[in-house]
Amino acid sequence: MNIKNFHIPIILISVAIALVSNFGSIISIIEPLTFLKFNLSPTIATGRPIFISFNDTFHGNNEWWRLITPMFIHFSFAHLSFNCLWIYILGPKIEKYDGYFLFITLIVFTSISANYAQYFFSGPSLFGGLSGVIYGMLGYCMTIEFEEQQERYDLPPALYLFMIVWLLLGFIGTLELFGFGSVANFAHLGGLISGIIFAMIAKTILKNIYD
Repeated sequence: MNIKNFHIPIILISVAIALVSNFGSIISIIEPLTFLKFNLSPTIATGRPIFISFNDTFHGNNEWWRLITPMFIHFSFAHLSFNCLWIYILGPKIEKYDGYFLFITLIVFTSISANYAQYFFSGPSLFGGLSGVIYGMLGYCMTIEFEEQQERYDLPPALYLFMIVWLLLGFIGTLELFGFGSVANFAHLGGLISGIIFAMIAKTILKNIYD
C-alpha cells in the first residue's frame, strides 16, 4: 500500500503552532486548541487559565475539535523535538505496513483517549503535546508484534521496555525531579492503553474480513 506521508502534516502543524505561539506562551493563540475553552480576558489578567466547564466547552459551544487539537501544542523546544522525532520514526512504519487510513484513525483515537484521560484524572489544566499519541502508536505496534510474534515494524524490543519504564518514572515524579517539567502522565497512560485496544480491534476486524 502506498505511503501517503500523513505524519508530515502532523509535524509541520506542531512546529508552526509552537513557533507562532512562542511554545505556548502566547495564550491567545493556543486557546482555540486547548482541551477546555477558557475565558481569555480573565486569563490574561490573572496569568493563569480560567477554564469553563467540560459541558459548556463541548455541549454548549460544540467545540468538539478540542478533543484532538491539544496534541499540536508544545511548551518547549525539547518537548517539540522529541515528539516530532518519534512521529517521524513511527509514522512511516505504520503507514507502510497498515495503510494511511488506519494510521489516521489510530492518531485520532489515541489523541482523543489520551487528552480525555488527562482531563478526567487531573481535572482542568493546561496540557498538550504528541506524547500521548506516541504512546498510543507504540502500544499499537507492541500489541501487533506480540500477536504476530515478529518484528513487523523493525522496532527493538528494548524500546517497549524503555517506554514502560519512562511511564513509571513519570508517575513517581522522577522526570520532574530531573528537570523535565510537568509531565501529562495520564495522557501517556491513556494513549498507551488506547493504542493496545485499537490494535486488538484492528486485528479482530481484519481477521473477520479475511477469514
